[in-house]
Amino acid sequence: MAKLAGTGAKRGWTGTEETATDWPRAIASARTLADALPDLLVEANQVANTINAGWHGRRRAGSGENFWQFRPFLAGEPIKRIDWRRSARDDHLYVREREWEAAHTVWLWADLSPSMLYRSPLAPVPKRDRALVLLLALADLLGETGERVGLPGVRKPVADRHAAEKIAASLTHANVPLALPDSHDIRRFCDVVLIGDLLDPIEDTLAWMRSVAATGARAHLVMVLDPAEETFPFTGRTEFLDPESGFRLTSGKAEEWKRAYTLRLDAHREAIRDQARKAGWTFILHHTDRPASEPLLVLHSRLSGRMERETGGAVR
Repeated sequence: MAKLAGTGAKRGWTGTEETATDWPRAIASARTLADALPDLLVEANQVANTINAGWHGRRRAGSGENFWQFRPFLAGEPIKRIDWRRSARDDHLYVREREWEAAHTVWLWADLSPSMLYRSPLAPVPKRDRALVLLLALADLLGETGERVGLPGVRKPVADRHAAEKIAASLTHANVPLALPDSHDIRRFCDVVLIGDLLDPIEDTLAWMRSVAATGARAHLVMVLDPAEETFPFTGRTEFLDPESGFRLTSGKAEEWKRAYTLRLDAHREAIRDQARKAGWTFILHHTDRPASEPLLVLHSRLSGRMERETGGAVR
């Protein structure tokens, strides 16, 4: 499916008039990603705090190298577990506990290609900005719980409480933005979160999904669409432009295309959803006129649930 719906330019439609000459400026805007990231980081942190208010992470006692907490010594425990230095401070005996370490690797990716810059008058933000907020907020949440977070082909996964800031810095130095990440470093038991409009040719998307599924990794797909891409509110003479290929398509009566377009979009989405279902993956449809916290809550729940099942822990 060509990226026509997401990049359509309609003359005379409500909102800022866009023509083909606007797209060079849109592409130039994509190159100034660094300018937008500080504000997006702030928004991502706010969204992450909203989600995190109802969660307490995965931190608990267990095998590991890092100190977690002191707790009172319990009768029947081996005496060698007592921390005598801490116990000498008062009249109680204490045990030094280490933090449970079962860090999980999560690869994050947001489609930052030119078509993601699209925003209709029906949405408050471009698709790119929403994808970045979701990615950075999820990195923030995962970093707080000690998971290893990385960007395929850009940044190796590391456990860092400042993961969101580190990833934002890496994005500013990334090469040409790709809709689908490199799957070379993805391994079994990893999780991959892909956030984008997923409107690239269906053959490319399904091929990427098969390659990732073959590694044994589990993926979570977030399809981010502008509401105009669902409702197709175009009427009259309309010019559509694909900013990535330069392909232009003009309709004399755009409203006559709505049914065919809707059927094709539905078929495209269902093909991806069906492939995800067969692989046991998560598929989330998100519209940019809805709060970013909605898909983030689902993602955090799915990721946390899977990690706890694999390590035998429980979210507390």
